[in-house]
Amino acid sequence: MNIARLTLAALAGCTLCACQMPTSFARQEVIRRPLLIQPADSSSSPLYVWHGLGEPGPVRVTIDLSEQKAYIFRNSENVAWSYVATGRSGHRTPTGSFVISEKVVNKRSNKYGSIVDASGDVIRSNATAGVHSAPGGKFQGAKMPYWMRLTGDGVGMHAGPIPNPGSPASHGCIRLPYDMAQRLYDVAPSGTRVTIVP
Repeated sequence: MNIARLTLAALAGCTLCACQMPTSFARQEVIRRPLLIQPADSSSSPLYVWHGLGEPGPVRVTIDLSEQKAYIFRNSENVAWSYVATGRSGHRTPTGSFVISEKVVNKRSNKYGSIVDASGDVIRSNATAGVHSAPGGKFQGAKMPYWMRLTGDGVGMHAGPIPNPGSPASHGCIRLPYDMAQRLYDVAPSGTRVTIVP
């Protein structure tokens, strides 16, 4: 009985002392409230949550293909997450470690887009350059705002539609909701590490 009382007394003492510990020894938790939540069009769940930038320091991104989500970290603190749309069947998004090697605010694809006539009207959508053509038409690359290149063969992150959150939909790139792509573009310099996991 005395051992049980001593154990309880010791635990109570440790609990009380923890309140008076120097902050360098006490466990600290940061509760961050979302600064920005973008609702999905078809449901009440958000397309992304942006908690803020956290403390100054390096940014890194993890893309989880099985979840179809991006996680943005700054100084190892998760500052945001977002649904993404990665490569659908036949257009696989590569896995591995990459760095952002090029940034272009108003990039157009040189491979995927539409065939348009002289007045700019679409003759054929979902066209591939060099594969599809139409008499009197010319190829116009798809818009890829806030382009952040990851590979030499044209895979990167950019703003684009997320038609079914949680499902792949792209030609291999990582599409982000427009506002999230803009925010990431603004805080992630060239050289930022991006890890893509299966």
